[in-house]
Amino acid sequence: MTVAVDMGAGPAGKPALVDLEELLATRLLVQGNSGSGKSHLLRRLLEGSAPWVQQIVIDPEGDFVTLADRFGHVAVEAANYSEAEIVRVAQRIRAHRVSVVLNLEGLDIDAQMKCAATFLNALFDAPRDQWYPALVVVDEAQLFAPAVAGEVSEDARKASLSAMTNLMCRGRKRGLAGVIATQRLAKLAKNVAAEASNFLMGRTFLDIDMARAADLLGMDRRQAEQIRDLERGHFLALGPALSRRPVAYRIGAVETGARSTSPKLMPMPAAAGPEAEALLFEDIAAPAPPREAPPPPVPADELILRINRPVFAEPSPEPVFPLIEADEREGKTVAVLRDIVADDDAAYRAPAVLYQDFGVRCRMRGLHEPPLDLAAFKRRLSMARAGVFEDRSDDAEWAAALAMADELPEDLLGVFLLIARAARAGAPCPSDEAVARVYGTHSTGRTRRLLGYIEARGLIVPRTDLRGRRAVGIPRLGWTTAAEEPNAPAAPTEAASLL
Repeated sequence: MTVAVDMGAGPAGKPALVDLEELLATRLLVQGNSGSGKSHLLRRLLEGSAPWVQQIVIDPEGDFVTLADRFGHVAVEAANYSEAEIVRVAQRIRAHRVSVVLNLEGLDIDAQMKCAATFLNALFDAPRDQWYPALVVVDEAQLFAPAVAGEVSEDARKASLSAMTNLMCRGRKRGLAGVIATQRLAKLAKNVAAEASNFLMGRTFLDIDMARAADLLGMDRRQAEQIRDLERGHFLALGPALSRRPVAYRIGAVETGARSTSPKLMPMPAAAGPEAEALLFEDIAAPAPPREAPPPPVPADELILRINRPVFAEPSPEPVFPLIEADEREGKTVAVLRDIVADDDAAYRAPAVLYQDFGVRCRMRGLHEPPLDLAAFKRRLSMARAGVFEDRSDDAEWAAALAMADELPEDLLGVFLLIARAARAGAPCPSDEAVARVYGTHSTGRTRRLLGYIEARGLIVPRTDLRGRRAVGIPRLGWTTAAEEPNAPAAPTEAASLL
């Protein structure tokens, strides 16, 4: 299953698509001079991916806070909070998977860099069970990852650059997919830009920026001249989530707009001469009318409550979905679990990450709400990895096996059920490779230690014959596997043979 975001028009009028799952794994760099449509591109990407993935936007100009009105993002006005409160907010963002816009507009550049570094580091340091996929969009990235020291303090520059480097170099394993946008490639630190595998290059005029853009796109100097001729909203796209060769994308319309817009020409006022002079100097000594007071800042505790339970400006009515019978729901759940287990890479991905994939696949099959919460999903995933896809709650023998499995740590459930399934059928004992795959490791040595742990708990009794073939018995159930077959196939084939 592929989730694609339509960015507008591509070559020959075909949709300009971004493979969202591939983007989460490979990151994106957007470059374009002021007025090239760079922020418009980011807004199109955010709007198109909002239903599918958590979004965290670091916004130095406050342009993206309008996403809150339409898509429910929580706007965090950074100037109103202390550093410790920013850390608490970031921790809650990862724990509750709420999309947010961190608005840095009210801070000077030095404070913006320190705040962004604190925020990114708190996201990065989240516990492993909170490593859900999230797009981390950083606009004007050259401010936070400068190529050379500027007029900001050295401490702020180092902290911000370190946080941005972590995001782009090491964020993928923590579920953080960096999407960075810059006006000047030459001003962006090379080690940050180099970690992106996808590129959307807009109009640029300076030779040094054009040369770096052409180098990233794999174009020679003559071909690079076309970058100067790109129109507003037109970008050259390259990367595994976009296209294998550089192609032209024209970015489509968006649903929301920025609070600030580009200045437009308009007719001059009609007042002139004495009339214009009167407008400037009449009653100049009179006190100015009081300005309207800005809205009071949201207290940190209330903001954190909003992240726990997001508040939408205009709550939309509850969608009416067709009722799905329990049997149909279970059948679709089993089908989704089979799809996940069939994915070779899924065996080595954390359950919390796969739960996001599970929710997307359920929606694709017409289940608008995931039929399992995270705890139930982890249990069913372990069973599915062992080849047990159906619930089987009405099977007394399997109920006894599941009760025994509950005596083990959660991550060993699938290993025990794989052995129990083979033992019940009298099938050959699963190989070390099959057990390793179910556990999510490549180490067969670790597999043998796992079996030793289960044996020490008195749940299994392994034996090895003189030919070196292993069999495993489960005395409390009266089940025993046959001797392990030499050169046993890997887990998917072996599991299929037991069906």
